[in-house]
Amino acid sequence: MKIIAQNYGSGELEMLEVPMITSRSGLLVETAASLVSVGTEKAMIDVAKKSLLGKALARPDWVRQVIDKVKTEGLMEAWRQSKARLDMPVPLGYSCAGTVREVNGTGGDFRAGDRVACSGSGYASHAEWNVVPPNLCVKIPGNVSFEDASYVALGGIAMEAVRLAAPEFGHRVGVIGLGLLGQLAVQILRTAGCHVIGIDISAEKCELALKNGAEAAAVAGRDDPVALASAFSGHDGLDAVVILASVDSDEPLVQAAAMCRERGRIIAGGLTGLNIPRQAFFEKELHFAVSRAWGPGMFDPDYEERGIKYPLAYARWTAQRNMEEFLRMVSLGRIDLSGITTHRFPFEKALDAYRLILSGREPAIGVVLHYPEQDAASAGRAVKVLRTAPGRRPKGGKVSAGLIGAGLFARGTLLPAMKNVPDLALVGVASSRGLSARNVSDAHGFSYATSDYREILNDDGIDIVFVLTRHDSHKKFVCEALRAGKAVFVEKPLCINRDELKEIVETYLSLINGGSPPFLAVGFNRRFAPATRHCIEFIGPSRTSSVVQIRCNAGYIPAESWVHRRDEGGGRIIGEVCHFVDLAQAITGGTPVRVFASCADSPGGLRDNVVVSIKMDNGSVASITYASNGDKSFPREEVEVFAGGSVCVIENFRSVHLVSSGKRKTKRSLEVDRGYVDEIRAVCSALAGGAPSPIGFASLVATTVTTFAIEESITTGEAVEIDLDEWGLA
Repeated sequence: MKIIAQNYGSGELEMLEVPMITSRSGLLVETAASLVSVGTEKAMIDVAKKSLLGKALARPDWVRQVIDKVKTEGLMEAWRQSKARLDMPVPLGYSCAGTVREVNGTGGDFRAGDRVACSGSGYASHAEWNVVPPNLCVKIPGNVSFEDASYVALGGIAMEAVRLAAPEFGHRVGVIGLGLLGQLAVQILRTAGCHVIGIDISAEKCELALKNGAEAAAVAGRDDPVALASAFSGHDGLDAVVILASVDSDEPLVQAAAMCRERGRIIAGGLTGLNIPRQAFFEKELHFAVSRAWGPGMFDPDYEERGIKYPLAYARWTAQRNMEEFLRMVSLGRIDLSGITTHRFPFEKALDAYRLILSGREPAIGVVLHYPEQDAASAGRAVKVLRTAPGRRPKGGKVSAGLIGAGLFARGTLLPAMKNVPDLALVGVASSRGLSARNVSDAHGFSYATSDYREILNDDGIDIVFVLTRHDSHKKFVCEALRAGKAVFVEKPLCINRDELKEIVETYLSLINGGSPPFLAVGFNRRFAPATRHCIEFIGPSRTSSVVQIRCNAGYIPAESWVHRRDEGGGRIIGEVCHFVDLAQAITGGTPVRVFASCADSPGGLRDNVVVSIKMDNGSVASITYASNGDKSFPREEVEVFAGGSVCVIENFRSVHLVSSGKRKTKRSLEVDRGYVDEIRAVCSALAGGAPSPIGFASLVATTVTTFAIEESITTGEAVEIDLDEWGLA
């Protein structure tokens, strides 16, 4: 399928052929029309075309994140992560209309064949096919065309901004910025019985606003908007002003304050400066709010992704209800889009549409892309595999790899490490987002990209499958890949609950009993780091009965993140502390037999500030302090080992101090090295040589069970015994 995307690093805008979207839950929609949000998309393109310095000035928040990353991870790792973000093409568009062809998962009231209008960045893109969550879709009234329905997201934005202005019948309301959103707001306010004055720098847009129902208009730079607004309101001041301009200036906000009456309302819905002129706001006791997209529910993962609706009694106008009401008003003829649509392009000429918008040669307000009709069976015939380097296969002696998952960790961390392992050949990459798969395939030299992970499992030319997806999918892919006869490397954690672990163990043991010993590795990279290797070699045999202290300054992750959800990320203990449980095993050479843990009080009950004590079967003990409430700029990790009269200290995997018999030796590296390259090298070497996985299966299970025991200990307040007999692995 084809999609319009932009590389945020280079600013290049392209129409790309990408694998068909397959496995994501939601409504599979064949796009009939999509609307270019001229202001928002032009602003995105303008930022993307800036130099690195220009981007830094435009997004100082990103600069702060990079600086913190440099302090904790080193310059090269910060550069790799930043480059991975910048080089990932971003799909453009967030408002479209089309026909539902498939319903995957819970589709609510939607059925195949429904005509729907869709919204959402990353969902309702300028693409031939989209998969959209049900809460971001609405059915199209029978008398509304696909073209008019494609305005749905922009209509929702305008409606939410107007709602926050709390207009009443007879109110005098100003609209600053008469682009697409402003023209829609004028019509919505007129329908609500308000008297509207529009303000814009363009005389043509002011004329259009008058045709759309404004009773007066002021051309900024030619007229005096404040004086005209005063006269329009009978010198009482406007009841409300809705700012929908896209300008890097505080002037719209200053003007709005001057136009308003005492205790009037100002709503900012556009991309404009927000430095409030305090004196004007104080003197008039003005109310101010920033409207958020098209209503309550936006940017809430529970609403957008998981389909949880807000009760009408508590949220009368959610994003979806605003969208429905907008289309109802279009259906009733109360909103007329015929004069707003200024340009129409066939989808194959979409890049011409952007060239027109960026050139400014013609006034563009409503720009609609129309897509060719396809028959209902076309979804089944859509391309799911895209060959990016036909015929490329590993040469003799190399291990061939396929990837499932192409997110930021894969792009920014693991793939750069894999490229440094010459014995590894990259064959296929699968991602439910076809654009991600295509980008990774092109950037890292894979033979093909696909949106169907089964293509990877069924490829006889692939030796090992790397599973780099969200935590809740690990068990599924591990078991299916092992049953398909593939070696498997899965990023941590192995799984997120006991039932999943039980299925993995049963699958693993059944393959052994069937005479096909499986190969399974988990991404516990720190045990492979040079600093860890130096430590183990230095401590030597005396690591039995050693004392290990591990501290991780993990940094805060917002409570609403999927990482904290038990059914998705498993929480930070299962998802991240597992790293340090494995590291403790590697250093001590022991297996956990008992664990006690306690957790600091945290808002929302998050378990992300914990102290863990682990007893090993060889007499060693390990303590893990995992904290999210520290300063991210402070070094992330430190390991102290005391054994046999010696001390070893690993400082953030950049330096290691070795102390024995009063003598101190320090080994340093230029960059933080957490062992990713050595981990991949060890896995490939073992696989190529017919050796077992570098980390034994019993150890992988012990680490996973220990994280479950940590959770149990926090809940019960008691120590928890760990017995691998329960899992048939003693």
